[in-house]
Amino acid sequence: MDRSGELAALGHDVRSELDAANAAREIALAACRRTIRACGSSIRAVHLLRPEEALRLADEAGGALREAQEALAPFPSLVGSGPLHDAAKEYAEARLTAAMVGDDPLPSAVDLGVSPAAWLNGLAEAASELRRHLLDRLRQGDLSRSETLLATMDEAYGLLVTMDYPDAVSGGLRRTTDALRAVLERTRGDLTTTFLQARLQNALDQASTALD
Repeated sequence: MDRSGELAALGHDVRSELDAANAAREIALAACRRTIRACGSSIRAVHLLRPEEALRLADEAGGALREAQEALAPFPSLVGSGPLHDAAKEYAEARLTAAMVGDDPLPSAVDLGVSPAAWLNGLAEAASELRRHLLDRLRQGDLSRSETLLATMDEAYGLLVTMDYPDAVSGGLRRTTDALRAVLERTRGDLTTTFLQARLQNALDQASTALD
């Protein structure tokens, strides 16, 4: 047996497979970076009340994510890698944030083409993003809208705490949910304080009117 020739042939096959996997990984990493960058810009556009820009950027992010997923499809061992999961989570966050702010139906994991774990973590991040939007509405004196947004945050948290799975299955959801709980309680406190201040101001105005 020509062991040297045998090893050379086997090594050639393995090297070819790894070269292809590495090339796919590089394509996916670049696409994942574009996905995350576009998602961040999309969420910012949502907060700035620029829905058309937010949609355009989210569509751009979706295209980049599909590119990453397609590049890694032939290599299942790389599909569950961190960058792809993070990009899918950010994409879910961008779409869900826009839907929550716009009072639109929430897209499912299947709708978005992401894993259940990415969708759940995206939901937690999107609910946390509502804090910024809520505070913007508070500054404009829209207490009713702020209360609605807080209720949405609370409902998202209520779902997430029922997803009790190991981190390997949920993508670290427990940590993300704990972070949302802290944001939710802080936001609830801010809204309660604002309501009390508004009530006090209203009482003072009524007393002043009565004295006049």
